[in-house]
Amino acid sequence: MSAQHLVLMSLAVLVAAFVQGATGVGFALIAAPVIGLVRPELLPVCVLVLMLPLNLYVAWRERGAIDGTGARWITGGRVAGTAGGLWVLAALSAGQLSLFVGASTVAAALVTLLMPAFSPGRGAFVGAGLVTGITETATGIGGPPLALVYQHQPAPTMRSTIALCFLLGELVSLAVLLVTGRVGLPQLQAAALLLPALVVGAVLSRLVHRRVNGRLLRIFVQVFAIVSGLVLLVKAF
Repeated sequence: MSAQHLVLMSLAVLVAAFVQGATGVGFALIAAPVIGLVRPELLPVCVLVLMLPLNLYVAWRERGAIDGTGARWITGGRVAGTAGGLWVLAALSAGQLSLFVGASTVAAALVTLLMPAFSPGRGAFVGAGLVTGITETATGIGGPPLALVYQHQPAPTMRSTIALCFLLGELVSLAVLLVTGRVGLPQLQAAALLLPALVVGAVLSRLVHRRVNGRLLRIFVQVFAIVSGLVLLVKAF
């Protein structure tokens, strides 16, 4: 890996870790496109490995606000969704997959702009977990469904619960990728080199995460979901 590539990816990881540490979402959307542009062979394993310590940190930092019931239902859906993600990978071409996920994400985000505040129930949690399992395993982006289902909840609850769900889901995805022979030493070495940037971004997020209010967080979530969907649509074309 050249010094220029390492610096570019480190900056992306630092910003991504800061954004996710402060808001609860955004790491893959920011880091994955840059890493994919520079070293596409590192995806998705490098991103998933980096997100493990980040989400562990965020979940532990605000562990008192975790929605345990929601996390359990989401994780159940997430496990089932992983199998669905593998099936989608086999059934659709890369372009078809990006179009499907991108259009679905943008549509979901636009619908939430018109929806009143709501308290998600079991069906919403399982559905979000299922979709996340499919999209994250198949595309590497899994934040929008979880962000949308928690957008009306207090910021600490959203950040900590999503972090816990991500952590458990990433372990499942990495286990599946390991069994299918997609985890290699170069990906793990790259993650180790990018770890210092991750730590810096996560620590910096601690300075501002308590200042992120609910209204600002909801706006960010909607923008995040729409942008991530558009990124996938553009990528498909």
